[in-house]
Amino acid sequence: MSLLLGSLTVVCGIYLWWGFTVLPGERWQILAAVPAGKDPEGSWHGINFTWYGLLTANAYLVAVAVLLALMGAVGVTPVAVALLATVMLLCCVPASRLVAQIVEKKNHTFTVGGAVFVGILIMPLVISLLNRSIGVLFSFHIPMMAACAAIAIAYAFGEGLGRLACISFGCCYGKPVATLPGSLAGWFGRYGFVFQGSTKKIAYADNMEGIRVIPVQALTAVLYTACGLFCTALFLDSRHTTAFLVASVVTQGWRAFSETLRADYRGAGRVSAYRIMGLIGVLYAVGLSLFIAPELTAHVGLATALGSLWRPELILFLQAVWVAIFIYTGRSTVTGATIRLHLHTDRI
Repeated sequence: MSLLLGSLTVVCGIYLWWGFTVLPGERWQILAAVPAGKDPEGSWHGINFTWYGLLTANAYLVAVAVLLALMGAVGVTPVAVALLATVMLLCCVPASRLVAQIVEKKNHTFTVGGAVFVGILIMPLVISLLNRSIGVLFSFHIPMMAACAAIAIAYAFGEGLGRLACISFGCCYGKPVATLPGSLAGWFGRYGFVFQGSTKKIAYADNMEGIRVIPVQALTAVLYTACGLFCTALFLDSRHTTAFLVASVVTQGWRAFSETLRADYRGAGRVSAYRIMGLIGVLYAVGLSLFIAPELTAHVGLATALGSLWRPELILFLQAVWVAIFIYTGRSTVTGATIRLHLHTDRI
């Protein structure tokens, strides 16, 4: 287990370091522009697919894979976990846009905070309904607390790695370093982000292109990924309630606090709705940990669980999740492209 967690730490560290280093740059927002229609002048109108979508899809893929592995380690069949993941995604992914429409009054943006808040609220209900319906039909049972812990850990990994998508798009950005007190300004002056590109959200929403800001996305990414690794160790030690409580309190507590560091629009009012959601999430998690009794679970082992993932149907399921998330979040509705095609006559 130590070797696996150590390897995961190294891989996540390299991935995050790459993202922090390159993604604030201008060229790392648009991944591809696909011609969609031609104008009378001979140019093409293009649909942009973003690095935001690709990085978000990567994060969802990791989160679902972590959920499959952890639940497999306590003896839950991959089919049951895939059903649980599918239902949760079908509820939470649309909620990421719906909550943003309600809170921020914007139709073309996403909010992970809103999606997570919905997910936390419905999680016990979804698990219970699956156990009482499809679980009876196919003879499987999902242990409530173990599943809640696995979902919370999977979210920590997904949200932590998914913050790279926000760096690429220039959203969820922090306050200018110049507004901070001396000691903090000095530290963030060295490690703060400077975003480039007029199509990044920080530029068109707040006119802060080229201004050094608090790297809120990076702080979140490091904290959440570290939390995911630590809580994975707790989970594999059969401390499911502790793993769930730590993962939930850290992630939702930080979400509430980090709202004070952000400069992007968070809705009307002095206290943002997302901050309130985070605080409610902490209290809700504490309540669940007190009232849901841990169940005795099988100890299949992580190595066996990881081996069980190497099946064609599960690989196709993970690929389908990646493609669906990429298409849903990657097709840009706030940027466009004009494409001009030409021949290299010297190569004909």
